[in-house]
Order: sequence, then structure tokens, then C-alpha cells
Amino acid sequence: MKDAITEHIHIEELNERKSETCREILEALPEWFGIPAAIDAYAKGVAELPMLVAKDQLGRVIGFIALKLQTPSAVEAYVLGIRREWHRKGIGHLLFEAAERVARKLGAKFLTVKTLADTRPDPHYQATRSFYESIGFEPIEVFPTLWSPENPCLLMAKTLK
Repeated sequence: MKDAITEHIHIEELNERKSETCREILEALPEWFGIPAAIDAYAKGVAELPMLVAKDQLGRVIGFIALKLQTPSAVEAYVLGIRREWHRKGIGHLLFEAAERVARKLGAKFLTVKTLADTRPDPHYQATRSFYESIGFEPIEVFPTLWSPENPCLLMAKTLK
């Protein structure tokens, strides 16, 4: 999905500074990533995972997605973040299109993502769930205590074609 804005965006694999990139972007998004321990865990977790980044025309990283092979059939969008000024400009679509290509190359049949369940109302996560649904993800199961009782986890999945 390329348009006037996204035609100048480049998606590539990042092999250096993954933890730093993850931390920098997540810390700038406290509405979604307001728990310091969670940011620490994500920053540590991405170090050994494939990470794709979106770069603007000046080569600045404006968003990322890290992927985790969960089973031979399923790849998880482990964590993603897009700088606030780039929200709603197609960057998420581009990152997920690239993530799907990587998942297919790995032989996966499904792409999954975890997010906050709607049993805890939050306007930011409502927008997140709506975005995931708009690109083909469907809600699969709620895990009420996977993260914590205050943060119920929704597993969403998309069949890769």
C-alpha cells in the first residue's frame, strides 16, 4: 500500500542496535507502553529476534516490528512501535506487509499478535485492535492473567496466503 507519504518509506531488516531502537520508540509511546518493566523485557527480547524497521527518506527509523517464530506454523509480531508523528500514515501497513513476507519465507501459515483485550477499556488499544482487524487479524482468545489481571491479553491471528 504505497501512497504519496509511504512511497518514500523504506523497510529493511535491522541487525544492530535493536534493543536501543526498541526502547527509544516504546518510551515515546507511554499510552501503549507505560510499564517500564515491560519496555525492559521487550528491549531485551528483541536482541535476538528478526527486526524490520521503517525509515524515512532521510534514513531515520520511524517504526519497527520484531518477529518471533512461535511454532513452525506461526510467527508472532512480538512487539511493534511507530513514532507518534507517523501514526495513521500507512507505516503499520508497510511493516506488517513486510512481516508477512518474512513469515511466509519461514514457512509459517499464521501471523499472530497479542494486545490488550477489550475487557479493559482503553481508547488507544481500541484503535490498535481496530487496526489489526483492518489488516485481517481476528480475535482468537483472551488470556485474563497472562500479563496481569489489570492487563488481560487478547491473542489475534491472521492466516497467511
